[in-house]
Amino acid sequence: MKSWTPTLTFVLALVATAVVVAQDEGGGRLRLAPGEIKAPEAATTQAGTAGVAGLQMGVLSGSPKQAGLYTIFLKLAPNTRIQPHSHPDNRVGVVVSGTWYFAYGDSFDEGKLKALPAGSFYTEPPGATHFGMTKSEPVTVYITGAGPSATTYVNPADDPSKK
Repeated sequence: MKSWTPTLTFVLALVATAVVVAQDEGGGRLRLAPGEIKAPEAATTQAGTAGVAGLQMGVLSGSPKQAGLYTIFLKLAPNTRIQPHSHPDNRVGVVVSGTWYFAYGDSFDEGKLKALPAGSFYTEPPGATHFGMTKSEPVTVYITGAGPSATTYVNPADDPSKK
């Protein structure tokens, strides 16, 4: 048990520091409650997004178009499907609300989808093709990556920005 004491002390100090930092809004720090996060009304093809109809995207921090850390949110309407695509940057996602159905692969296969309810975490490694969908409820996902980002569809005909 003694060997865990330094590690536990470090983790608790780190958590306490994070809480203090999150409360300070100076120096580029940001705190937003869910009701303060507004999405545009129309779908977007901004860098790093799939750009499909039924998808609203907004930037929470940084910019997916520039080098450096960014966080975006995606709000997906019920029955939205995102075809297989990849991104050049390393990304992680957290499901904030709803159930996101997500899988890796070069072709859309509902049998591979895993249900990720609110609170779930997933990764989008650089160049890893993935796809997803919503079912009967809307979904909100937060995604953090290291830009610049882009979206490349496996099948170029699936790219909404080309339609």
